[in-house]
Amino acid sequence: MNRDQRTRPTVEITHETDPAGHLVAGFSTFGLAGLTAVDYLRTELGLTEAGYITVDDLPAITPFENGTPRHHTRLYDSPDRDVTVLLNELFVPPWAAEAFSAAVLAWADANAVEEITILSGVPVPHGPDDHRAFYVATEDYQAERLQGSDLPAMGAGYLDGVNASLVGQGMDTDLRVGVIVTPVHQQAPDVQAALRLVEALEDVVGLAVDTEKLAAFAADVERYYAELAQRFEQVAEDEQSPDRMFM
Repeated sequence: MNRDQRTRPTVEITHETDPAGHLVAGFSTFGLAGLTAVDYLRTELGLTEAGYITVDDLPAITPFENGTPRHHTRLYDSPDRDVTVLLNELFVPPWAAEAFSAAVLAWADANAVEEITILSGVPVPHGPDDHRAFYVATEDYQAERLQGSDLPAMGAGYLDGVNASLVGQGMDTDLRVGVIVTPVHQQAPDVQAALRLVEALEDVVGLAVDTEKLAAFAADVERYYAELAQRFEQVAEDEQSPDRMFM
């Protein structure tokens, strides 16, 4: 389909409870590190499904487990936790990122969400010394969360897609937005990258998460995420160029 033939996707968000003031998001991108990290978070923190996002006019997937289907993009929370998790298994191509992000931002504004933290892997050339997490964040997010943190800033470059849209909105509003990023390898899921993201989130946000179970958790879902990664790569060949973020 040519770009000028594409229609703006219709995005609808349904949420059964009031979300927390802090949203942590992981999207279906190369390496699936962010997606693996937030999936582990929702399990380890005992969060339950509280909503979902539907998107028209995109190639759809309907995940299922033990014969039961579920929405591709889901929201999880708990009355005992001051965090809501957005878990996105549907690849959102760059041309649809603005519409998807605008819906998330409108929902966040209407529900008094004050802060968004995105966990993401980036496929950049890197050596062993670069196996660590970095941040790209609005100035108010830096002042609120990163003062005294050991998390380093990522070098010059630029974001694109959903991450860029969310951060761009944060620059112009009171919404604090930070992206915690780490280099990823081709294998999916990149468990070590997901572990780095969870540990960085612990440091930045102060969530207490037992990361020792992450390797075993990733092994349980590796086959499923490997199949998802294959689909992502097939779609990505037609829909986007490689992630454009440089260290």
